[in-house]
Amino acid sequence: QVQLVESGGGMVQTGGSLRLSCAASGRPSNPYVMRWFRQAPGKEREFVGRIYWSCGSTSYRDSVKGRFTISRDNAKNTVYLQMNSLKPEDTAVYYCAAGTTGTNDYWGQGTQVIVSS
Repeated sequence: QVQLVESGGGMVQTGGSLRLSCAASGRPSNPYVMRWFRQAPGKEREFVGRIYWSCGSTSYRDSVKGRFTISRDNAKNTVYLQMNSLKPEDTAVYYCAAGTTGTNDYWGQGTQVIVSS
C-alpha cells in the first residue's frame, strides 16, 4: 500500500511562488510515475505534470511550462512541484498521484493553492 501526503499549499499574490511536496510511503511497482493534478472550483481535474521516478524525465501541460518544475528526492521518497510566476488561474486544489505509465493507483488528499490578483 502506498500513501501520499501533500503539503506546501497556501495563499500567494500573482507572480509569487510556492513549492508543494508529496511524501510517499512505499513505492508502487515499476514503471513508477508520479503525477500532479489540480482541480479548480467548478472545473474538472486536470493534469499538471509528471516525473518518472527512475530517470527523472518530466513533462508538463502547456499552460505551466516554464513556470512549474517537478523534481524528486530519492532519499526522502518525496516529489516536489515548484511553482513560480503564479497566476490567478493557477488557483486550485493540487493532488499528487502515483502509479504506472497508464494508471494513477494512489492519490494524496490534496492541498489548496490560492493566487490572489
